[in-house]
Amino acid sequence: MIIIDNSEYMRNGDYQPTRFEAQSDAVNVVFQTKIDSNPENTVGIMTMAGKGPEVLVTHTKDLGQILGGVHSAANKIGGSIDIPTSLAVAQLALKHRENKNLRQRIIVFVASPPETDQETMVKLAKKLKKNNVAVDIVAFGDGIEEDEGGVLKAFVDNINSSDNSHLLTAQPGAHLLSDALISSPILSADRSASIPEALGGTAAPAEGSSAPSNDFEFGVDPSLDPELAMALRMSMQEAQAREAAEAAASSSTPSGNTGTSTPTPATASRTTVPADPTDDEEERMLQDAIKLSQQPGAEGDDDDEEDDEEEEEEEEDGDVEMEDEEEDDEEDEDEDEDEDAAIARAIAMSMKGPDDKGTAKK
Repeated sequence: MIIIDNSEYMRNGDYQPTRFEAQSDAVNVVFQTKIDSNPENTVGIMTMAGKGPEVLVTHTKDLGQILGGVHSAANKIGGSIDIPTSLAVAQLALKHRENKNLRQRIIVFVASPPETDQETMVKLAKKLKKNNVAVDIVAFGDGIEEDEGGVLKAFVDNINSSDNSHLLTAQPGAHLLSDALISSPILSADRSASIPEALGGTAAPAEGSSAPSNDFEFGVDPSLDPELAMALRMSMQEAQAREAAEAAASSSTPSGNTGTSTPTPATASRTTVPADPTDDEEERMLQDAIKLSQQPGAEGDDDDEEDDEEEEEEEEDGDVEMEDEEEDDEEDEDEDEDEDAAIARAIAMSMKGPDDKGTAKK
């Protein structure tokens, strides 16, 4: 059960943006952490100022109902807090929970001076302890007690059983109230239960430590960014594997006190790969070419030979072109002769008479 402070002191702006808004953010964090740690958990919310303590939402798993209750409480800011009566109402609400196997816990946000005597608070603490109810108090703003023997400190000392109750003092500053609550022992066990074991979920801060700590592995909270935490962990494992491989390789190198023996230079020379015979031929041809280039007149002879070869190639090309032209002319002349002969025969046949035709047939 979450008990929020909705007194006049919640209008102050020493916690950004206001005390009430900072408290609302912390309530959201508490709800999410409790539900993520165990899906059977249920959370309720109530106020302890205004006209009197009032239950806004009974135990539920719906975040929307919790946010709706906080929103309705924002319109009921006023009056002063009544801690003893609020704790009694919260205990009654926990007594009527559906799942009796769940442990009972009350988280109280106090930002106003506790207007009650220490004797009454101690008596109430012993009663709650007898009924196995744990109480965590988040003191901020005017709820922070400068005296070591304050009312809230005495209450927590008398209700504490096996370190199940805590008092968190959140000073104003640049940090958020929810940040101080996340790193406190109030939510450390629940956050550890919601983080997978592969991401270091078992590495929770020591119970009972009153000072907040942010000693997450790699400096990253796995519950906020599990992918980044997994990537950092895999990178560290790969680095450790490389170091182990290098250590194994260095330890496996032969030394004077080991039974292994290093191969001698003669043995190494016998195991060399034979040279390719083509390499020798290329080297020999290269040497011959160098000798020829160093002889006098070699360059001139080479130039003359190249010129002769070019002239012969040009002559051959000219001959081939002339032959092609002659063949084309002959084909054209043959075609002209065939056409003239056909025309002449046609004219001769048309000029002959019938006798000539018969004679021609005979």
